[in-house]
Amino acid sequence: MAVEEVRETEAADASAGAEAAAAVAAQTLYSIAPGYSLNVRSGPGTQYRLIRTLAPGSRVPIFCQRPGETISGPYGTTKIWDNIEVGEYVSDAYVHTGSDGYVASRCA
Repeated sequence: MAVEEVRETEAADASAGAEAAAAVAAQTLYSIAPGYSLNVRSGPGTQYRLIRTLAPGSRVPIFCQRPGETISGPYGTTKIWDNIEVGEYVSDAYVHTGSDGYVASRCA
C-alpha cells in the first residue's frame, strides 16, 4: 500500500467518524414526564427485566419504537414503547414526544 493510499484511507476513516459523531449529537432528546422516575426494561412490557431507573428530569433519545404492553401515564394510554439504547425500552406514556403516535421508525 502506497503512502498516498494510507493517507486517503485515514482521511476517509476520520470523515466517517466525524459523520457518526455528528449524527449522535443531532439525535433528538425527549423529556420524561416531570416529577416521574422511569423504569427502563429489557423489552416492551412490565414483564421484562428491569435494567435501570431514569431520574426525574432525564431526557432520552428514541432510536425506534415498537408495540407492547398497554400502559397509562401522564401522556395518555399507549402500547408504544421507545427503544432508548440497545435492548432498553421505556413506555411512551411517560415520554413527551408531542404525539400520540409513532415519532420514530418501528424497531426491526
